[in-house]
Amino acid sequence: MAEPTVLLSGLGIPESPRWHDGRLWFCNWIDRQVVAAGMDGTAEVILARDPDSQSMGYSIDWLPDGRLLTTGDKIQRQEPDGSMVILAEQHANEIVVDERGNAYINGADFDFVGGGAPEPGYIKLLTQAGELRQVADDIQFPNGMVITPDNRTLIISESFAGRLTAFDIDPDGGLSGRRVFAEGLGPDGITMDAEGAVWTGSGGFGVARVAEGGEVLQRVELPENRAPFAVMLGGPDRRTLFILTAEWHPADGAPANLDRLTNGPRTGEILTLPVEVPGAGRP
Repeated sequence: MAEPTVLLSGLGIPESPRWHDGRLWFCNWIDRQVVAAGMDGTAEVILARDPDSQSMGYSIDWLPDGRLLTTGDKIQRQEPDGSMVILAEQHANEIVVDERGNAYINGADFDFVGGGAPEPGYIKLLTQAGELRQVADDIQFPNGMVITPDNRTLIISESFAGRLTAFDIDPDGGLSGRRVFAEGLGPDGITMDAEGAVWTGSGGFGVARVAEGGEVLQRVELPENRAPFAVMLGGPDRRTLFILTAEWHPADGAPANLDRLTNGPRTGEILTLPVEVPGAGRP
C-alpha cells in the first residue's frame, strides 16, 4: 500500500475539507482562512477574516446554485459579488448541504477551547426559506457529517462517544430513525465512498475506512502526535484521500495544544493517498 505524501504544510489546523470545482477547499483554522488548493499544491486564500473574530472559518459547503455557506458564530452566505450575507445568528461547527439546499449544521454550547465541562450537542436544519430548527439532540460533541448519494441518510461523528451515528432524512428535512453506524473510533471530519463505507479517524494517530456495523476495512497509520482532524475523497476521479493533520499531544489537553498551534510553529499538513473506491455523497 502506498504511503501518504504531503500536499501542503505550514498550516494551522486544516479542517472541513471539500472537493469542489476541481480543487480541495478547506478551512485553515487558527488563521481564519478558507483556502482552495490544486492537486499540484498551489493554494489560494478565498476568504480571510480578522484572526480574533469567530465570524468565519469553522466549516464550509455550497448551495445547489453554487453560493458558498460558512459557519462560525454566524451562518453566512457569499453572494456572487463576494459580499457576505448573514443567514442566522447561530454559532455552528460543521455544515453539510443536501441536494435540495437544506443546510444541516451542528454544534455544542460549551467552551471546548477554554476547557469547559462538556454538554451534549445538536443538529439544526436551516432551510432555503430561512427557517432554522433543531432536528437532533444529545450528540456527544458533534463533528463531521455526510449525506448519502440518495439523499436519504445523514451520518454524523460523535467524537466524545467514539461513534458514527446515522439518521433517516425525512421529506421535510427532519431526522429520524437514529441508529449506530459504527463504534470504537476516534471520529472527527468524515467522508463517504461509493460502497457506503466511511473514512474517519481510527482513534489515536490514524484513519480508517469502516463499513456500516463497524467492520474496519482499511487503516492508515500516521506518525505519533500527528492527529487527523478531517478526511476527504477528491481528486479528478475522487480516488484521492486527503488527510488533514496537525501536531497534537493528547495528554496536554485542548487549551495547551491550541495555544501551541496559535502561538507556535504551524504544524498543519494535508496529506494525499490514492485509494481504490471513489468518493460519493455530500460533501
